[in-house]
Amino acid sequence: MTTVLLLAALDTKGADAAFIQTRIREHGLNVTLVDTGVLGQPSLTATISRDQVAAAGGTTIADLVSAQDRGQAVAIMAKGAAIEVERLIREDGAVGVFGIGGGAGTSVAAAAMRNLPLGIPKVVLSTVASGDTSAYVGTSDIVMFPSIVDVAGVNRISAITYTRAADAFAGMVNGQKIEPTSAPTRPLIAASMFGVTTPAILHAQQLLENAGYEVVVFHATGVGGRAMESLIRQGLVDAVLDLTTTEVTDDIVGGILSAGPERLTAAAEAGVPQVVSVGATDMANFGPLDTVPPQHRERNLYQHNSENTLMRINPDEARQVGVSIAVRLNHATAPAIILLPSLGVSVMDAAGKGFDDPVARRALEDALAETLENPLVQIKKLNIHINDHSFAELAVTDLIGLLSSSTSTEMP
Repeated sequence: MTTVLLLAALDTKGADAAFIQTRIREHGLNVTLVDTGVLGQPSLTATISRDQVAAAGGTTIADLVSAQDRGQAVAIMAKGAAIEVERLIREDGAVGVFGIGGGAGTSVAAAAMRNLPLGIPKVVLSTVASGDTSAYVGTSDIVMFPSIVDVAGVNRISAITYTRAADAFAGMVNGQKIEPTSAPTRPLIAASMFGVTTPAILHAQQLLENAGYEVVVFHATGVGGRAMESLIRQGLVDAVLDLTTTEVTDDIVGGILSAGPERLTAAAEAGVPQVVSVGATDMANFGPLDTVPPQHRERNLYQHNSENTLMRINPDEARQVGVSIAVRLNHATAPAIILLPSLGVSVMDAAGKGFDDPVARRALEDALAETLENPLVQIKKLNIHINDHSFAELAVTDLIGLLSSSTSTEMP
C-alpha cells in the first residue's frame, strides 16, 4: 500500500488524529503516525514515538519536560520531526505528509515539510491557516487547510473540515499515480520580473518560448526570489534570466521585499548558466507612506499605491548594491553574463522620469565592475534602457549562447 505520514501531538490531538487517520485509510492509503507531543500521555499509539522525534532533535522527552520551556520544546520537536520525515520518505518510501495543530503544532508540521521537494503532497490542517501563513509555508508548496474551529476534538463542525482536508490530501497522493498528459521536454528557464521591468521580461519570454524553451517567471517580491533560488537548488532549472535583482537593493537598504543574503547564489553555486541584470535596483520598497523609516522621509519617494511606497536609492547605496551583486556572482561556477543598461533600469528610471539618476546608475556599474573578480562572469555595458526590446533580444541571445556552450561542453 502507498504510505503517507500523519504528524500530530497525540497528548492533545489524539482523537483528531484518529479520525483523520481513519479517513485517509478509507482512500486506500497506509498511514504512519508520528507523535510530536511532549507533556501529556499519548492517547493513541504512534508508529514513530515522541521519544524518537526528540532523539532526532538531539535531546529526550524527559529533558524537554523538566526544562518547562515551550519555545525550546517546539523548536526541538520541529527539528526532530523534519529529520524523521525526511528519513521516512527516503527509507520507507512515504509519498505525502499531513499535519494537524494549533500554533505550535502547525509550526512543527510545517517545519517538517518546508524543505521537502516540490510536488510531494504536503497539507497542514491548522487553526492559523486563515492568517499570514508566510512564516509556515516559506517558499514550499504546503497547502494550509483552515480547521474553522479549534483542533480540540471531533464534533459536527470539525468532522466536516477534517474529512474534506483528508479527502483533499488523499486526492493529491493518489493523483500522483496518474501519468501526466504530456511530460515536459523543453529546457526550463527561470526569469525574474517586477512591475517596472515587465516589458523586458515579457518580450524575452516570448522570444525564448518561440525558440523552444519553457519560461517560469518569478515576481521579485522577496518570496518570489526565494522561491526561484529554491527551485534552482532542487535542480529543476536549466538556466536563469535574472534581469530583475531589486531584492538585493531591499536587502542592502532595508526595504520590505528583501529575499535575503541567499539571493543570487543558487545558480552560481549549482553551476547553472545565467544572464543577470540590475532591473529595478534603482528603488527600495516600503509599505504605506507613513511606514517609511523616519530617516528616509525626505528622500525621493513615489507612492505607487496606498500600500506601496518606492524610494530612489542614492549613489552611495547604489555602490553598495553593485558591490553586493558582484560578491554574490564571484562564486559562480558556470559562465554568466551581467548586462548593464546605462539608460535606465526601470520604468521609473528613464529620461524625464522621477527616478532618473545617471550618477547613481554609474556608481552601481563602477562598483560592480571593480568588485567582480570571477573570470567566468562577463560584464556588458549597453547604451540602452532595460525595457527596450533590443535589450531583451540581446539578453536572450546571450542566454541561448550560454546554454549552447554548456550543452556542447557536456557532450562526450
